[in-house]
Amino acid sequence: MTNTTPTTPTPEQPEQGTPRVQVGSGPETIRVLKRRLAEGLLPDTYVSGGALVHMETISGGHASPATDEDSPLPTTASPITPATLAGLLAEHVYVYRMRSRKDSNGGSELVEEEVTPPREILSSVLAGKTWPHLPPLRGVIGAPILRRDGTLLQKPGYDPATGLYLASKVALPPVPDRPTAQQVREARAFLLNRFLRDFPWASPADRANYLALLATPILRHFTRSLTPFAMIDATMPASGKSILTGGPGMLYGQRIMPWADAEEELRKSITAVLAEQVGVVIWDNLPEGTVIDSATLALLVTAGVWSDRQLGASRNVAVVNDRLWMATGNNLQVGGDMASRTVRVHLDPNMPRPDQRDQSTFGIPHLDQWITVPGNQMTVLWHLLILVLDWTGQGAPRSAGMAMRQFTPWTQALGGFLAHHGVEGFLANASQVRDIDEDESRWGAFLACWHRLHGQQPMAAAELRHSGEPDRVGFEEVDRWDGMFITTPSGRLPNAMSLGRLLTGQVGRWRGEYVIRSGKHERGNRNVFWVERHSA
Repeated sequence: MTNTTPTTPTPEQPEQGTPRVQVGSGPETIRVLKRRLAEGLLPDTYVSGGALVHMETISGGHASPATDEDSPLPTTASPITPATLAGLLAEHVYVYRMRSRKDSNGGSELVEEEVTPPREILSSVLAGKTWPHLPPLRGVIGAPILRRDGTLLQKPGYDPATGLYLASKVALPPVPDRPTAQQVREARAFLLNRFLRDFPWASPADRANYLALLATPILRHFTRSLTPFAMIDATMPASGKSILTGGPGMLYGQRIMPWADAEEELRKSITAVLAEQVGVVIWDNLPEGTVIDSATLALLVTAGVWSDRQLGASRNVAVVNDRLWMATGNNLQVGGDMASRTVRVHLDPNMPRPDQRDQSTFGIPHLDQWITVPGNQMTVLWHLLILVLDWTGQGAPRSAGMAMRQFTPWTQALGGFLAHHGVEGFLANASQVRDIDEDESRWGAFLACWHRLHGQQPMAAAELRHSGEPDRVGFEEVDRWDGMFITTPSGRLPNAMSLGRLLTGQVGRWRGEYVIRSGKHERGNRNVFWVERHSA
């Protein structure tokens, strides 16, 4: 029920223009509030996953965090709970009921009384999952993105075409849909010859890969593709790894997380961070030589939607995986399925104290401090968007010959973007990623030694495990395997049953020029295994 707003507010009446909602009994209040909320009663309110959320500015945030610190977005989508609904109604709506009171003549009259509906009423209002007339919120982004039709979403606030809310981290003047040739030249000169000039790239591929990663959050919606894992490592500390992750992190919002060796803890941390509104998640400064080999991480980067049990609750949640996932460290390695799902950016200063380089000759001295200034972040983002719009203005040409498993659409789009701007070497270091694949090296050495010792002789797991025991020659023990026998993650030799499981999981998978085959023992009661070598 809605009444006309009085011209002159009284202590019991709202200011002019404030929506008025009359409530009554419990059921009536539920019906009225549910209907009015669905009609857009509250400003900046949307529906996400069947639940109402409200956009609000975060107070007390760090204006200029360091490149290795969290950099959240200035606006967040907060779930509307009974308590927050009560506060929002009190702030934006005049909710009242009619009550009777005695007048001066001894009779009675009806007057308005502002009320806050009871918590159980508000809980009932929010219990439903269907809000057909409220706009859906599909994500919060910190910088402009390219829509699927090739237009740029650059106006802050809610975008009905995508369902995304742009909570800009930096104030950005309008970017032209058709950049001029001069603007494109200036953008290339700034990004390539100033911003990225002085990093000790190990090869041109490392610079190209990084520029592709820097542009990925802008293009991800446009390319409709999964994004590989990004590994930024160096031969020495103080080479600039955190500055590189801070580039996209400062532009799109970043969350720094400690690395978790246990799969369960890694899974929990991923689920928790996906509830936050940031564009980049970084596992920073992993211990030197860390092997990134995680089934959880391999699943994450190939999942468009991440599903897991909500922390502290018994229900599952499903969240769109729209983040750029990165890790930094020195001389990192990859293992298992991560080798084919990782893009590497490698730095090699080739000197003992890279932190003592003469920065007076740098294109941008003290870049780690420079990038934390919002005006400088705007400069980087502006030039990057100019390059993106110049590429799309030319039809967004792809590199059709490039492929990378589930990430082929990303590879072809970013390869075309870089080629359009004359940046060479994209993914040319893919073989180096395979070379640092610890899992590949370990199994390859094991199979090579197995084939050398036993040829193609079928062996049960117990027989093979027995052959892994050292031979005694005189008073000495001699390891015929030269330490190459496969071990468990703890570094121990597996028992026969565990070895059988390990071998079964590797059947048919080529490791270099060797592959495990399996069949049934002649007695038919167990499996046997042997190694074949590919003959060129």
